[in-house]
Amino acid sequence: MGDETSTSVAPQEQESTVQAGSVKQQLSGLVLMSLRATVPEVEVEPMVEVSAKFADYQCNNAMGLWSKVKGSGTSFKNPNAIGQAIAKNLPSSDIIESTSVAGPGFVNIVLSNRWVAQRIQDMLVNGIKTWAPILPVKRAVIDFSSPNIAKEMHVGHLRSTIIGDTLARMFEFSNVDVLRRNHVGDWGTQFGMLIEYLFEKFPNWQEIGSQAIGDLQIFYKASKHRFDNDPEFKARAQQGVVRLQGGEERYREAWKKICDISRSEFDLVYKRLNVVLEEKGESFYNPYIPQVLEELSSKGLIKESEGARVIFIQGHQIPLIVVKSDGGFNYASTDLAALWYRLNVEQAEWIIYVTDVGQQQHFDMFFSAAKMAGWLPGPNEKKFPKTSHVGFGLVLGSDGKRFRTRSTEVVRLVELLDEAKSRSKSELLQRLTENGKIVDWTDEELEQTSEAVGYGAVKYADLKNNRLTNYTFSFEQMLSDKGNTAVYLQYAHARICSIIRKSNKDVEDLKMTGAISLDHPDERVLGLYLIRFAEVVEEACTNLLPNVVCEYLYNLSEMFTKFYTNCQVVGSPEETSRLLLCQATAVVMRQCFNLLGITPVYKL
Repeated sequence: MGDETSTSVAPQEQESTVQAGSVKQQLSGLVLMSLRATVPEVEVEPMVEVSAKFADYQCNNAMGLWSKVKGSGTSFKNPNAIGQAIAKNLPSSDIIESTSVAGPGFVNIVLSNRWVAQRIQDMLVNGIKTWAPILPVKRAVIDFSSPNIAKEMHVGHLRSTIIGDTLARMFEFSNVDVLRRNHVGDWGTQFGMLIEYLFEKFPNWQEIGSQAIGDLQIFYKASKHRFDNDPEFKARAQQGVVRLQGGEERYREAWKKICDISRSEFDLVYKRLNVVLEEKGESFYNPYIPQVLEELSSKGLIKESEGARVIFIQGHQIPLIVVKSDGGFNYASTDLAALWYRLNVEQAEWIIYVTDVGQQQHFDMFFSAAKMAGWLPGPNEKKFPKTSHVGFGLVLGSDGKRFRTRSTEVVRLVELLDEAKSRSKSELLQRLTENGKIVDWTDEELEQTSEAVGYGAVKYADLKNNRLTNYTFSFEQMLSDKGNTAVYLQYAHARICSIIRKSNKDVEDLKMTGAISLDHPDERVLGLYLIRFAEVVEEACTNLLPNVVCEYLYNLSEMFTKFYTNCQVVGSPEETSRLLLCQATAVVMRQCFNLLGITPVYKL
């Protein structure tokens, strides 16, 4: 990369190593001070990235700055000279061991081994929460899962639920107040159909309660068949929606009953997945719709078109319908009211919607309408509040088509999760029986481990993919202990716990009395990767991509394997330091599992 010059940076003896933010954020702070000293006349953001080859991190500002100051009477002769000045003007810090400048001004930064070791030790003493990244928002709404009342939760809801829960966990870890919202479909036209069918079949439904409906899926299909084939019933059902939405007591009672039964079915899935949500369904926002539409009308955004009221969005051939031609409200009117509420009442700075990619156009139009209303900054302004649509692809079967059962029905999530646990348990029993360790396990341990491994396998198989792509559902691949799977990672974590147990040392005591050193190259590689954890979570939150955490977790387990292969732990002169590195790896792995909603296991 051309001529290279090096400088060492003397560490400050008294500077604390416990500092807020990721390593990248801390280095960016130092680079920003240097940039202000180097080119005070130019406003510029620090460009700091991990360096794979030449150092630990790299500052890439010099070329961009050269293009701005060239020809303005600057004393700098070329980008390399700017790079030299940036390196020279870096404030003295115990973070940086040395810097070098290569090629057209790339500033290569090598971190101090002592600082890296101390940062890991600080985390062990003070907890992984001290490594939480600092995000630019204090409160976010994450709208996810969102099944329709009286319909089965299917594999599409599984993706939304798993991805949304992981995003919520990442933001919560980063000290953001997260409002986990379940925007269930509880106010649509299907309720007229369901309520009228209930009244017809069971005039005394209030007396027999839930038994009247029985299996909600069968009840829904029967009422839908009637709706599609009986014009008189269809007319009654359509009138029933009006009576429900008009507040008629008998209809409201029946609606509440149907919602309660549906909710208890959803809760079976949420309990298995260990997902917490607060329901604020479509009905919650219904009272706010008239005032929201009034505000949009007063701003001249709503126009009459073919009997409907619509908002014309630039770049879209069809308008956004906010009041249908029959006077009814729809998704767009509810979503606008919900957004107004989230911005004005809940005071959220970032509102994130997790749905399949097929709804992209709806969200593009709905967000554009909110920008036209002045609720959100313009498209080119990088300001908050902001909205994001987190789209995801399909779950496919082995035939490459949408994942369904043999009878082409949607897959019931409860049954799918139960099967994952059952398969996990049978494999665990077989392995423990073969290696003679079954006697060391209680029935409770077998149950809990099978559940953790089975459910974790389903979650990880989804989350490790870029969410925008389709993925093929395969129990065989999910539950394999080879390659990038949750089972492999659970084994890796359990093995680290086993190493620590076999040492017969009290790690809690070692954290307070021992010290970490990173003298062996594989110790240093592992240590550096551990301290990158915060910026990985920051990247995953910023780009709303959970697979970034999965990739980090898998790479970390691979780096640990290399370290353990080349660096003897138990019985070596460096035993204390290396046990602490083992413990730090286990702690970071556990936090990754936690962010992904996976329960770690300590023995396998």
